[in-house]
Amino acid sequence: MIGRVSDAKEPLVTKKEIVKEISEKLGLTQLKTKEIVQQTFDAIIETLVQEERIELRNFGVFEVKQRAARKARNPRTGAKVEVPAKFVVTFKPGKEMEEKVQRLIAEHRAAKAGGGSKPSPPTVEQKLPASDGFIETSIDDHVDRVEDSSFANRD
Repeated sequence: MIGRVSDAKEPLVTKKEIVKEISEKLGLTQLKTKEIVQQTFDAIIETLVQEERIELRNFGVFEVKQRAARKARNPRTGAKVEVPAKFVVTFKPGKEMEEKVQRLIAEHRAAKAGGGSKPSPPTVEQKLPASDGFIETSIDDHVDRVEDSSFANRD
């Protein structure tokens, strides 16, 4: 099982833990596995920058979308601020992932509601959000890095 219990400020699963798990399962060195995992992440980012969409069957769809400029409030001062338009990456889970997550969450809730022994902490698969919406993150910081990488130079 990948993951550990931690406070909210620390990620529950790190790339290092993913690399360790994969290297053990495949019998590869952690160094080689780390290179493969990083190349995979870089390829996903590059594809998003160039194509603005990547569809991974049975996993989900990553897509670059532009968020419109908007007005917001500074929570400390209450002052109105203009938030500029920006590009974000959205993720829509695939049907298979959605079904697995829903099933695991239902099992976890049933164990919790059943009383008796305390349910085991959720696995990384159980921690994936199960929603009809999207998960989003900003892509602006990744664009310069990808454009400078070897991926951008391939034909």
